[in-house]
Parts: sequence; structure tokens; C-alpha cells
Amino acid sequence: MPSTDPYQVHDFTALFTILITAPLVLVGLIAYLGSRLAPKRLRSPGSRTPAAVCRDVAALSAAIALALYGWGCLQVAFLGRQGVGNACAEEAGGARVTAFHGDFVPLRIVCRVTGGDSFTVVVPDHLNTSIIVSLLLALACGAASLLLRLKQPVLPTAQKEGRPDGRNRLDS
Repeated sequence: MPSTDPYQVHDFTALFTILITAPLVLVGLIAYLGSRLAPKRLRSPGSRTPAAVCRDVAALSAAIALALYGWGCLQVAFLGRQGVGNACAEEAGGARVTAFHGDFVPLRIVCRVTGGDSFTVVVPDHLNTSIIVSLLLALACGAASLLLRLKQPVLPTAQKEGRPDGRNRLDS
């Protein structure tokens, strides 16, 4: 049953889950990108194909979006109800704050004042825009990588394994 409290901030359970999960996923993405950019890997023939570059840019863009979202969640995590109320009152400029609530997508805290006006506090406006741009870039590069990968010619097994004599590893 939903609460009727007009002064609600972000759900602590969901926020805590995001703050635990986001860094773990971010570390995984950074480890993946680090393995892709290792000097030995960069010298391999398949690492510099357009599909591979698009895939790496997609992973980097996703990591940037995740880092920005996690940073925004950290901004609201430690404020609490009183901090949000104070931020709303300060931004209201003397108007009476009638309600506030938090949203996860887009990440924001919305304050409502008498007269029906509303505004956001705590989370900077440019943060959600940056997250959206990063996610769109990740999506576009991921799609481009997939399309480029589908257009690549299929190499015979011997060439994939680097065997000039054309024999498979099982044949030797």
C-alpha cells in the first residue's frame, strides 16, 4: 500500500541497492576495458577492427553513464529527509513547500510549493542530460558494433587460430 506522506525522498532499499551494485558493475566494466587496452591485446590483428572499436566505445560510454548515475545517487543518499526539506525551502525563496518526492529515472528530487509550482533540487540538471547522452552513445556504438560484426567475412578456422598450414589444432 503506497504511503500518503507528501514528504518522501528516495526509497532507501532501492538507493542502497544501487549504491552497492553500481560500483561493482563499474569495476567490471573498467576491468574489461583495461583488458581490451592491454598492449599485447592492442597488437593482435582483430583488436583494431571497426566492430571492436565500436564495442569498446560502447562499454566506455556505459561506464561513464553508470559512474554519473552513481555519483547522482550519492548526492541524495546522505541528505535524508531533513536535508531535502532544507534544500527545498532554500530554493523556494519564501514560498511554503507543500511536498517533495524523489525519482530514480530521471534522478531528481522534486519540490512542490503553494500555487502548484515545482522545481528540482540537489541533483544538477546537467547530470541527467549527461547520463542520457552517454547511454545513447553506448546504444549507438553497440548497435554499430553488432552491424559491423555481422558484415565481417567469416574466416576459415585455420586462419582464426593463426595456423599458416591450414591444419586445426586437433589435426596435429
